[in-house]
Amino acid sequence: MDTGTHIVMGAAICGLTLADPVVASDSVTMTAVFIGVVSGSLIPDVDTVLKLRNNAVYIRNHRGITHSIPAVLLWPLVISILLSFLIPNTEFFHLWAWTFLAVFVHVFVDIFNAYGTQALRPFSDQWVAIGVINTFDPIIFALHIAALSAWMFGAEPVLTFVILYVVIFFYYLLRFAVKAAVKRAVQNTIPDADEIFIAPTMYFFQWRVAASNKECHFVGRAYGRSVNIYDRFEREAMPKSPYIDAAMEDRNIQAFVSFSPIYRWSVSHVGDLYEVRLIDLRYRSKGYYPFVAVAHINEEMEVVNSYTGWIFSEDKLHKKLNFIPNS
Repeated sequence: MDTGTHIVMGAAICGLTLADPVVASDSVTMTAVFIGVVSGSLIPDVDTVLKLRNNAVYIRNHRGITHSIPAVLLWPLVISILLSFLIPNTEFFHLWAWTFLAVFVHVFVDIFNAYGTQALRPFSDQWVAIGVINTFDPIIFALHIAALSAWMFGAEPVLTFVILYVVIFFYYLLRFAVKAAVKRAVQNTIPDADEIFIAPTMYFFQWRVAASNKECHFVGRAYGRSVNIYDRFEREAMPKSPYIDAAMEDRNIQAFVSFSPIYRWSVSHVGDLYEVRLIDLRYRSKGYYPFVAVAHINEEMEVVNSYTGWIFSEDKLHKKLNFIPNS
């Protein structure tokens, strides 16, 4: 989920902590627990700082080790030990238990996005991505804001947030049912599809669709049970070439391949360089495919420059690559 949603979820869990008599009756422990819960709701996303390094490192590691089983166990302990020093006389077990719940909820809700997490590490490096909830879901966010507002205006917090999460539980079940209906609609539209990718959007009934059969890739949108296919690309195996082999060894290309389950490729000459471009088919926006990986290779089979990330124009891509094409 996005940072804003994790913050309001942390605030909601703060309300639930008041069901604990120790927290409710001890202002010192309550202060520490509130800080621990909000910190725990955000700390797994500390790996966002990897963006400062480069996109390849960020793409390959975001929601990786910081969302793993060891991290879920470690974060609450680190936060609780630190807060117990900063706020003496805090009931440590209660601080740790509620902070653990906040960290666990953060990682748990992230697996329902299309991006997913490596929540099963170290037992498996597989990305767990259920793909029923958009990274920012306006309904989930609005429900939290409504419940927090009710608390501010005097509503009993524990009952308010218990009702909130019962409602959200049924909302998740509804999203599963809608996604299953969309998948059936895609299968009816492309009966011989051997790969189907369905991802939520901010809009309840709209879903991104990418699918492949043996001959083609298909890209479209589902509106309820109605599937509109916007683009169709012939599916071709990438040719054997030393230039392509060199490109596939590049860290940006490798990061893209590790992240994208369905993409097309293009190979072209740009001046005296060989350009290999991979294009993620999941994120079509206004007829453009903004998530790409590009590598330029010279005659010596060296990668001159490369990039992976979100690009909405060729000019911006050239700036990222620090590349000026020959006129």
